[in-house]
Amino acid sequence: MRSQFIAVSLLVVLTGCATPRAPSLERIIVAPDSNGFVTAESRQPFNPWGFNYGNSGRLMEDFWNDDWKTFADDFREMKELGANVVRVHLQFGKFMAAPDKPDSAKFKQLARMLRLAEQTGIYLDVTGLACYRPADMPNWYDALDEPARWNAQATFWREVASVCASSRAVFCYDLMNEAISPGGSREAGKRWMSGSLFGGFDFVQFIALDPAGRSRDEIARQWIRKMTAAIRERDKITPITVGIIPWSRKWKHLSGFSPQMMAAELDFISVHIYPDSKLPDEAMESLRQYNVGKPVVIEETFNLSCTAPEEEKFLRESKEIACGWIGHYDGQTLAEADALERDGKLSIHDAIYRDWLRLFVKLKPELAP
Repeated sequence: MRSQFIAVSLLVVLTGCATPRAPSLERIIVAPDSNGFVTAESRQPFNPWGFNYGNSGRLMEDFWNDDWKTFADDFREMKELGANVVRVHLQFGKFMAAPDKPDSAKFKQLARMLRLAEQTGIYLDVTGLACYRPADMPNWYDALDEPARWNAQATFWREVASVCASSRAVFCYDLMNEAISPGGSREAGKRWMSGSLFGGFDFVQFIALDPAGRSRDEIARQWIRKMTAAIRERDKITPITVGIIPWSRKWKHLSGFSPQMMAAELDFISVHIYPDSKLPDEAMESLRQYNVGKPVVIEETFNLSCTAPEEEKFLRESKEIACGWIGHYDGQTLAEADALERDGKLSIHDAIYRDWLRLFVKLKPELAP
């Protein structure tokens, strides 16, 4: 993912109280016609509209223990901007003390976040197995072979589902951000991550090091089924997806997760698409690859490589296929950005983020009424 840490990465690209209880949330399920989502009881249409969460380029685990007020305030601010979904990224190394030992204190904090979401009236896209900051990954995790690593990942998801199953605030489980099924052996380097940092983080992770005679789809299918089985032991209802690097003209299906395979194994498709001014038609061309009979959520998008009007054009055109959109939030409200401008302190980075937030507010009535 070019993720919630766009606050940091933009610098690279450009060279920064008690809560009133909301009305009770209904669970969100895939609509019977598989064209979108509905509330489970009243059967009202539901269009995910929200943010990948971050604060000043930080992982939430960096500060949510010592500064819960900032975390809670951000949730209220995202709600006020019109979000109904927040995508949160759980760092594997922070939640697991050993391959078979979840860290109970961290999972208590996860439960606390669920209560906050319920009080705020926001649904969560719970994305797991994140290894974004290399220094945070325990040595024992990278040393595991494929079966042991998959077992540890399944243990993580089983525990997450145990905590989340009773909460109506969980929109979905995203098994991994930008997973890759390898096309060839990576055993020589023993490298599970891409090794390519974006704003200081590595958002891409391999699910295997050696195909061992398996096709890329077969590896992806086996992995999805193992993670899904672990979740379904504790949660039979909540939709499951995987956040995917999009098809591109240059790289085609770089992830090794084909849309047809994903449609057969997942409850809905999540794809990450950032329109590029230099390739004005590629974003929609990419999105059409995922129109395979399941709901499609653009789980990451932002005016990172395009102008705000170009992003707006893409979002409007994407309605023909997508039924949900998740951008980025980094702890700064529109009012705060406007105050910076009045004080003559609005950076180019701040202005780009403000353009996104203005667009988010503008398009909500049209895309997520």
